[in-house]
Amino acid sequence: MEFSRRQGLKLGLFASVAALGVGLAGCATGATGGTEAQKTQASTDTFPVTIKHIYGETVIDKAPQRVATVSWVNDDVAIALGVIPVGMPLNDWGGNAQGSTPWKDAALEKAGAGLGTDKAPVQYSEVDGVNFTEIAKTTPDVILAAYSGLTQEDYDKLSKIAPVIAFPEAAYGTGWQDSTTMIGAALGKSAAAKELITATEKTIAEQAAKYPSIKGKTFIYGNLEPAKSDGVNVYLSGDNRPKFLSSIGMELAPVVVEAEKKAEGFFMPWSAEKANELDSQVFVSWVPDQKTKGAIVADPLLGQIPAVKSGAFVADSDNTLTLSISAASPLSLPWALDKFLPLLGAAADKV
Repeated sequence: MEFSRRQGLKLGLFASVAALGVGLAGCATGATGGTEAQKTQASTDTFPVTIKHIYGETVIDKAPQRVATVSWVNDDVAIALGVIPVGMPLNDWGGNAQGSTPWKDAALEKAGAGLGTDKAPVQYSEVDGVNFTEIAKTTPDVILAAYSGLTQEDYDKLSKIAPVIAFPEAAYGTGWQDSTTMIGAALGKSAAAKELITATEKTIAEQAAKYPSIKGKTFIYGNLEPAKSDGVNVYLSGDNRPKFLSSIGMELAPVVVEAEKKAEGFFMPWSAEKANELDSQVFVSWVPDQKTKGAIVADPLLGQIPAVKSGAFVADSDNTLTLSISAASPLSLPWALDKFLPLLGAAADKV
């Protein structure tokens, strides 16, 4: 099920890597070693640095050389900044046979640290939550969790292993720009992080401009499951999925803007009996398979959603594509554009 989050949170989880404009070539892979000159080049900030987050402040005394990550996104950002983690989670949902993703594989290979090689990061499963034992085995200098759902208990346990960069406000609610900024500061690469954000935003804007019908269209991003009586959930503005659609010029539907004033978290349940009130020009939903799209359209309640009824319904059954947007990173978003923007454009054209 797409909408299961790690650690009990419900409702989880969009060009090439080269198009980012901040190349990995020439960057030090500090977490796996390298020459002293490379290690010096890897960090340009002055240490110590202090990173504020939900559980207080973390002080990092010197540029980390051994970086471990938890959850999604954090490893992508480190790799995009030229730092190869010593340990990172398997992509148990939406990943490939290697427990990775196409964008991460491409970046690791370009950096000379492809999975299966001596310089590759160690991978560990997070199906049952944070893998404290395997993280400790990597003897990290810092643990990156800027995008995560760490509890206070998780944070305290991890802090006994190494300094931890937790999320700033909401669990699984950190935007990719904020994750990149925090991780860049932690790694001593603030300038590179700023450049990476600028280059990624430029790539997104350039690609989105090829689909002018998208701009200004109202949207709702949710989950629709016709087999469940409570199978309607809607993502709120703080979630990465709506954030992405807003970043390319779409507008969150007024019905969601109004309803989220009384909601908490990153999604809200919606009664199927009131599905017809989910008024937007485009509706986007993850589906387990394309057969489910047909079931949604034919459903007596879900089929009354205005965008579903008009045919402006994007039903994404590609788990890897869904992951690339819901756990958005500077690596995943450029990869997703060629796949996702045509789907959005086709839906917008029907309005």
